[in-house]
Amino acid sequence: MNRLNRILIGVLALQLVLAVVVFWPRSAGSGAGAESLFPGVEADQIQEITITSAAGTTITLANRDGSWVLPEADDYPADPERVKPLVDGLAALEADRLVTQTSASHERLQVAEDAFERRIDFQMADGTLHRVYLGSSPSFGVAHVRAEGEDEVYLTSDLSSQDAGVEATAWVDTTYFSVPQEDVVTVTVENAQGTLEFEKEGESWALVDLAPDDTLSEGMARSLVNRVLSVSLLRPLGMEELDAYGMQEPIAIVTIRTQGEDAAQKTYTLLVGAQDPEDNGYVVKSSESPYYVQVREFSVQDIVEKGYGDLIEVPPTPTPDDALEATPSP
Repeated sequence: MNRLNRILIGVLALQLVLAVVVFWPRSAGSGAGAESLFPGVEADQIQEITITSAAGTTITLANRDGSWVLPEADDYPADPERVKPLVDGLAALEADRLVTQTSASHERLQVAEDAFERRIDFQMADGTLHRVYLGSSPSFGVAHVRAEGEDEVYLTSDLSSQDAGVEATAWVDTTYFSVPQEDVVTVTVENAQGTLEFEKEGESWALVDLAPDDTLSEGMARSLVNRVLSVSLLRPLGMEELDAYGMQEPIAIVTIRTQGEDAAQKTYTLLVGAQDPEDNGYVVKSSESPYYVQVREFSVQDIVEKGYGDLIEVPPTPTPDDALEATPSP
């Protein structure tokens, strides 16, 4: 190796060392404890959080007397166990692992005002407002983060875009309607195809008014009944009944009668209203909830479309061999 090559290799090694020194995330402070990205912020003082995605989708969570809700859906209850990691994560953000101090890197790290993974605005009990940008994730479990109005970008393991969903399903119990199957006595489904009434017989279901020559498909009957006994929501809509929901003339009505171990009887109803032309979801209203919700099409498709003929076993099509066997011998 000649002298020039040794010099070039030495220069390259020095450049690599400098790059590591300059760009390696490091502690921003010299003290024993890291400084909070939002000094004075305590988790129990956060009262409202608005999350915005890169695509502009927004969702708001609000604390109402200690309970988290979705205010845009008439305070539909949020699941506190789902909200807690977000609230704790915001309060735990630290100005510790410094990545850059220049605004020129904001867009590349996805923490710019117009280029981010998540923008989170949160309000404290005293009315103070804060904004933080969550950016790209350079490795598993960490993400870039920047406070509004600051050039410094840090790495955090306390929060990521996965902890800040913008869909309602990220924050609520998605089971909107559920009835214990062991208590169900009868199930009635009314739709454009007619009325289907099922009665429980042991572990099976019988179809009332089944024609003498027809055989009920137990698998189809069980599938339809199971579908009506549990419905998951896509998003809550609120408590006000709008004309667009189509509940004045629902396209399907489900009536469920139960009897518990104490012999007490109860009747549930589930109304299926209008279909959304954009995403094909349906509006649904349960007698057990004051809220209207939207559900995915497949959740109620059987309830809307299935009729008597769909539940009857079709006899096998005769084959030429069958005809020969049925012909009496001479």
